[in-house]
Amino acid sequence: MTIKTRSRVVVFILSWLVYMGLTSFTDLQEVLAGLVVALLVSMLAGHFYLSSPKRQRIFRRIGFGIIYFFRFLLEVTKANWQVALLVVNPVLPIKPGIIKIKTKLKKDSSITMLANSITLTPGTLTIDVNPKEKELYIHWINTTSKDIEEDTRIIGEKFEKILMEVVE
Repeated sequence: MTIKTRSRVVVFILSWLVYMGLTSFTDLQEVLAGLVVALLVSMLAGHFYLSSPKRQRIFRRIGFGIIYFFRFLLEVTKANWQVALLVVNPVLPIKPGIIKIKTKLKKDSSITMLANSITLTPGTLTIDVNPKEKELYIHWINTTSKDIEEDTRIIGEKFEKILMEVVE
């Protein structure tokens, strides 16, 4: 099996699992729709996922992919509660601002996944990425620090360590 085909198979399986995790998998129509969407995603963008023919650590990567999925859901849930508290209690002080974080990720695909994970978390939005310096500029609804290392620890590291195992 070629690397492109193997990459598409992995993307198909992961896409379908994510789709099923976000919808009702008790309905046959949802299952079939998930298969169609996963097939389209894997045909259009599936060849980007795997870039090397190495087969090592595939089960470890899948395991960390599952851990990443649940960590992402946890972080989104926590951020939703924090933003909801800010909305319903206008007396709480907020300090919006743009911060810079550094990443240790090397691949463009892993930096993109980190940026998207941050953007999908309520209260944060990735504005720009500097791939040469491995920096992300993020709008944060409630900045707590002006230190790059501290901001990196608070925002980036919760996803970065797991993404190193999944994508790198």
